[in-house]
Amino acid sequence: MHRATLVWLGLVVATLVAALIGEHSAPGGAGVATAAVIVIALVKARFVGLEFMELRGAPVIMRIAYEAWTVLVCTVLLGLYLL
Repeated sequence: MHRATLVWLGLVVATLVAALIGEHSAPGGAGVATAAVIVIALVKARFVGLEFMELRGAPVIMRIAYEAWTVLVCTVLLGLYLL
């Protein structure tokens, strides 16, 4: 199986997991569930960038910038949500 196909399947599974977390979170655990969904979304964005936008083979500085961007966005979103 091609790498892109495996990544695509992983993205589908991650989407289903995020949907299940959002759908079945306990009323008291909604904050944790939302934080988990945010992290899953950013992990998915990372894989889309690396595999389908071909950043895996890009120059190192571009890849580092993209990786740093995903970590920064995830951190900011989680920080804003948890405030």
